[in-house]
Amino acid sequence: MKRILLIEDNQEVRDNASEILELAHYKVSIAKNGKEGVEIAQKEKYDLIICDIMMPLLDGYGVLHLLAKNPKTAHIPFIFLTAKAERNDLRKGMEMGADDYLTKPFDDIELLNAVESRLKKYNLMKQGFSKNITSLNEFIKSGQGIEHLKKLSEDRDITIYKKKECIYTEANYPKGIFLVVKGKVKAYKTHEQGKEFITGLYKEGDFFGYMALLEHGKYTDSAMTLEDSEVCLIPKEDFFSLIYKNADVSQKLIKLLSDNLQEKENLLIKLAYNSVRKRVAEALVTLYNRYKKEDDQQFSINISREDLANLAGTATETTIRTLSDFKAEGLIEIKGGTIAIANYIKLSKMKN
Repeated sequence: MKRILLIEDNQEVRDNASEILELAHYKVSIAKNGKEGVEIAQKEKYDLIICDIMMPLLDGYGVLHLLAKNPKTAHIPFIFLTAKAERNDLRKGMEMGADDYLTKPFDDIELLNAVESRLKKYNLMKQGFSKNITSLNEFIKSGQGIEHLKKLSEDRDITIYKKKECIYTEANYPKGIFLVVKGKVKAYKTHEQGKEFITGLYKEGDFFGYMALLEHGKYTDSAMTLEDSEVCLIPKEDFFSLIYKNADVSQKLIKLLSDNLQEKENLLIKLAYNSVRKRVAEALVTLYNRYKKEDDQQFSINISREDLANLAGTATETTIRTLSDFKAEGLIEIKGGTIAIANYIKLSKMKN
């Protein structure tokens, strides 16, 4: 049963709205003012918040502002209730991140349609970024009703790449963002002497190649497959249509960017201060965490020693010697080009 928090100071509106929602089998919590609403929202989990704008103690804009600052509540779909219909009020709420507006007085059908529409779009957003080509198409269709996006999502092509085939290269302009439908992809930077350093690893369902697009510049790295892969290109025009017109997409993108920045900062610190032995161990742990599937009894990956060295930020010869030591210590098993993790705990707790 979906849980809804209703924040409304007018008792008649509050009672009528809660009765309608409960008859539609939603579980409704009540707050009589904005301050009380924020306190309740931070204590319990809700699928949707409906909030009046003009209230004592804390108005609806204040409620939205406070909830947006809290990671636990920032993602909750938010619908404003207002007796005003002026465009300035509508624009202010949407610019702050509100998902929808309902103007009082409203009838039961208007209320239920707004609630059902917002919950449906939020569920599609979670599915869409959870990462397969079907949910991506459904997510695009759930946007703002752009007809050419609907048609394009139905006709979207998937490109098949062979192992070690290039997807894009440094200094070229992006045509869109990429989604890994199947397989494994690496992003890497090339030193002026020709040495590579891996900056990102992507698996089925991951988006990549969007930084250059957002910066309106050229790629600062390259992307290549680690194995036979299937990749979908989302054209930049469609991508920008989504992020400009859909608040859910924008919020998810900000989360992706912040995670990516934090990951890069942690990587730089490790490269600066960790020993070679620890860096190789952490490279193996990274591969394990990124690519291990739930049903794998033992994780193994076929990866070239050069790629592993580029991930660890060390020479290939040094990586080979370190792998030999790890094998002798029973931490890994090696068969041809395949490395199997035999003792994940010891690798992850490797001393510097």
